Amino acid sequence: MDTIKTMTDEQLVNLFANGNNQAFDVLLNRHKSRVFTYIQLVVRNRDLAEDIFQESFMKAIVTIKQGRYVDNGKFYSWVTRIAHNLIIDLYRRERNENTVSNEEFAEVDLFNNAKLCEENVEDLMVREQVFTDVRKLMHHLPDNQKEVVQLRYYEDRSFKEIADLTGVSINTALGRMRYAVLNMRRMAEEKDISLVY
Repeated sequence: MDTIKTMTDEQLVNLFANGNNQAFDVLLNRHKSRVFTYIQLVVRNRDLAEDIFQESFMKAIVTIKQGRYVDNGKFYSWVTRIAHNLIIDLYRRERNENTVSNEEFAEVDLFNNAKLCEENVEDLMVREQVFTDVRKLMHHLPDNQKEVVQLRYYEDRSFKEIADLTGVSINTALGRMRYAVLNMRRMAEEKDISLVY
């Protein structure tokens, strides 16, 4: 373990990409304070900062595991850029939700407007199948990981709330979610289940 702590970010990314989850733990511990501080300074809301922090590292995990990480030697800058983009997306969504457009007062074709249509039967069936598959995969997770997934995705709790409810630190809750996602992805690949709708 001491040897792994002295490795460069690039070495750790390569190690993690090849299946060593401990390497990502070292990366997370090495950079979590600076990344979280950056997010907190921008959004000025601790719960929101924790959610963006978690989502940033989840995106990093997925990108590395898919072999798409290319910022050699610049892991901190890369993960901070992911966080920055998530913050921008959040502000865009908020701005769009709070904007009233002149188009809303124009004549509306109620029969040909996709925004006003319900999902078609096929979309509903696919979505239900994905949710069913995710629930099945959840049952194979260790209890602590299952609990975090349930609270986060089915009860829409923040990681602060999850930490409080489960009596663990936020970092532990984040770690459990990360391992749950990795485990479910592995199980889905083994069982050839698509988790996309």
